[in-house]
Amino acid sequence: MALDMKFFEEMEARIPKGKVRTRFAPSPTGYMHVGNLRTALYTWLIARHADGTFILRIEDTDQGRLVEGATDVIYRTMAECGLTHDEGPDVGGPVGPYIQSERRDLYLPYAQLLVEKGAAYYCFCEKTESEEDSGEFDRAEDPCRNLSAEEVAANLAAGKPYVIRQRIPHEGTTTFHDVSFGDITVENKTLDDQVLLKRDGLPTYNFANVVDDHLMGITHVVRGSEYLSSAPKYNLLYESFGWDIPTYVHCSPVMRDQHNKMSKRHGDPSYEDLKAQGYLTDAILNYVALLGWAPKGERSEQEIFSLSELVEAFDIAGISKSPAIFDIEKLTYFNATYLRALAPEAFAKAAEPYIRQSVKNPAMDASAIAALLQARCEKLTDIPEKVDFFDKLPDYDVEFFTNKKSKTNAEVSRDMLEKAIPALEAIPDWTADAVHDCLISLAESLGVKNATLMWPVRIAVAGKLVTPGGAVELCHILGKDETLRRLRLGCEKLKA
Repeated sequence: MALDMKFFEEMEARIPKGKVRTRFAPSPTGYMHVGNLRTALYTWLIARHADGTFILRIEDTDQGRLVEGATDVIYRTMAECGLTHDEGPDVGGPVGPYIQSERRDLYLPYAQLLVEKGAAYYCFCEKTESEEDSGEFDRAEDPCRNLSAEEVAANLAAGKPYVIRQRIPHEGTTTFHDVSFGDITVENKTLDDQVLLKRDGLPTYNFANVVDDHLMGITHVVRGSEYLSSAPKYNLLYESFGWDIPTYVHCSPVMRDQHNKMSKRHGDPSYEDLKAQGYLTDAILNYVALLGWAPKGERSEQEIFSLSELVEAFDIAGISKSPAIFDIEKLTYFNATYLRALAPEAFAKAAEPYIRQSVKNPAMDASAIAALLQARCEKLTDIPEKVDFFDKLPDYDVEFFTNKKSKTNAEVSRDMLEKAIPALEAIPDWTADAVHDCLISLAESLGVKNATLMWPVRIAVAGKLVTPGGAVELCHILGKDETLRRLRLGCEKLKA
């Protein structure tokens, strides 16, 4: 069968040259797990660090695993994380289409070209779909491997269904190089004749990746270390076509503990889960970048990186071959650091939806409450429980009024509240400064430490031992009427 060599020449002519080109190629299965996000981030950083091109390609050839709306999750996550792509399904580019199923007509000619070169063969054996998808079968030699050209032609003419398999050499070894793992050599006899093209005409993942990466001019391939075992077969495909082999960057897995990989099945969080748990995108990205990569040189001790600083610092030589353990406490530390570094207005904007989960009263100033929280908050989801007392005074224990450090007990607290009520009632203009000055001067006139007065006032207005902010701030936000009402309730509780 004569192949149209002009087609291959035209495809080669489209390939951009001379720049670093990387791709993130997720399957739309509805879940951007942490390992996936790390792959996207590293791939993007390699391109941006080299002033190269970053491509988004959607790999949807495994039709059985597709989840409706999953592509939207990919676009939304990438956009939220600032991982902008230069080429992709939504923005186009010189080597599209960028959705694998829309490229299906490309793969048969390349599989046929491999057959012509002797690097692949038609297989007419009955195999299960699952075997076709994985490329796995028993290691006994496939009988179709040795069919004559006449037998193959007769089977094709008879319309027999077929797959196209890679013809792996029986002898010798194949060596490939990885940035983290170095040179790895395998004996060819340990490799299977994997399926390249399935009966339905769609390529297997392994074949589509090689063809698409070449035709898109990909220079660096970032993927999980679980693909190390497939790399020799990829190399053999590149060599059979006479194509340049890209730089391989295999990343070791992100682990939930010493023995188990993170997985959706075990309830480990996706990017969207982490967002829902109150983590900021910038903190997530910063932490994920350090799961398996470490900066070198003058930045070697640095932990907190903006995205632009990551672009500047990122070097693939810093990627480790050791698995990284996902530590939620470490992520929480990063998140707290990022929350505290936000401009007050930015924090207030991020915090307001969480404040309003508990504080429904519109008279309560959400930005004033946010100002109390910023230095005391590790995750945005901590907020509702911290501020629920603003809307409704909880039923609290009278023992809360006793505090050794503040030198208060029930009797002292009652005396303080009875003195504070008329003093606060007399304030004409209820500002934070006015409340502060009133209480400080009252403590001075009573000859007590500030804490001896402030502790019972804060307990009475909040009904909690731990609050974001002290007595002055809480009284100011609650307003004069509500503050006095709660102080009187505190007196009654202490009298009972």
